[in-house]
Amino acid sequence: MRSSVSKLTIAAATAAFLLGSALPAVAQTAAPAPDATTQAAPDAQPTTKAEQKKAARAQRKAVRKAARAKKNAELKKLEDAGYRPATNDPNYPESIQNAQKKLNAPAGASQ
Repeated sequence: MRSSVSKLTIAAATAAFLLGSALPAVAQTAAPAPDATTQAAPDAQPTTKAEQKKAARAQRKAVRKAARAKKNAELKKLEDAGYRPATNDPNYPESIQNAQKKLNAPAGASQ
């Protein structure tokens, strides 16, 4: 009984190994050769991995630069409204809230 179980186990393991190594070879197909109609335009997406990484890095840099410019513009407006971030102000929340109120107030309103 024991030898028949071990023979079956060995046979199953061998079959699994052979099938596992044969399937990737079957799954590979030859890619069609690119012709003139499928050639990428110069402004098309990057094709190599290095170009893709470079394009992704450039896109992230542009997003960070835009976010930084937006943040700096908002800070400049708050500073023009009276907020001073460099001071060690114990009333920090009130000072920035007052500057935000000045920015959000209608132009004709006085405070």
